[in-house]
Order: sequence, then structure tokens, then C-alpha cells
Amino acid sequence: MTLEFRPLTMMELRSAPGDVLDRVHKDGQAFIVERNGQQMACLVPVSIFLPDIKRSKLNEELDQLRHSGEKLRVGISRVREIQLQFDEKAGQEDITVTIVLPHGYPNAAPRVYASPIADKTPHRWHDGALCIIGAMTTWNPGKHGVNDVLALTRTWLRNYAAWRTSGHWAEQESA
Repeated sequence: MTLEFRPLTMMELRSAPGDVLDRVHKDGQAFIVERNGQQMACLVPVSIFLPDIKRSKLNEELDQLRHSGEKLRVGISRVREIQLQFDEKAGQEDITVTIVLPHGYPNAAPRVYASPIADKTPHRWHDGALCIIGAMTTWNPGKHGVNDVLALTRTWLRNYAAWRTSGHWAEQESA
């Protein structure tokens, strides 16, 4: 998506802020806000930054996580995917788990990453994502959600801790 930025003076913004916001939101217009001839800020539609995930689904998932007492950080990646981060343990190791909700979630399965982990850790996809869901055909958007992914991730972390100690990886449970 290419944005065409138009100049907008502070005076114009002050005189009709609601109209300007409507033009940004409804019409997809983008503005460079100028004051005294200097470019100060820009106004762009929020859809430029947010992922292609239904807000109601995202809010439902976040509410479920918070209701179950999960402490998480929410961010947006450079490619506008939601990233949910959790502080976890694998044995004595502190691990940051990142669950990535891709565009089109839940119809597209999430990806899960853990850091730091050993270089040659098994049960990961080529991009480093944890192999917790198995083949994408096992992801069911009507049945599975972030809580399920988090539970599988914790099982993966227990297996990882055991592998670090014994060199043996237990069988992964399925969702």
C-alpha cells in the first residue's frame, strides 16, 4: 500500500480535528502536519500499523490470557504481525517465548519462538519456530487458540529442559 502524504497545517488541524480524523480513518488519507513551515508529525490510518486480524478475535484471546493470570507483553512486528511475549523457564534457564499471530489469524496458524535456546535444538522448523503444532493441517481455528499454543509451548519447554540434561526428547502432545 502506497500512501500519498498531503501537507496539513496546525491551523487546519485545530480548526477541524474531527473532520481531519474522519478523512484519515474513513478515506485512508495521510497527512504531514506542519507548524511554522516545519514538518512535525504525520497522521496515517491505523490500519497501516495493525495486522489483518479481527479486533474481536484478538480482544477475546487477550481477555482469556489475562483471565487465566498470564503476564504478557504485546507488540507488533515490522511486518505488522501481533507478537505476544511471555517470560518462561526451561529447567533453570530463563526463556522468552514469542507467539506470533500472523495476518489472517486464526485461519493462519501462529508461530512460536523461544530465546535463548541452544543452537542445535531439535523440534524446530527451518525458520527457528518451535515445532509444537505439527503440520499446519492439525491447527483448527475453530478449536485452538493462544491458550492452547501456550500449553503446547510449555510442554515443549519441559522437553527442551529434559533434552538439555539427558539428550533425550520426549514425545510432544498434540492440541
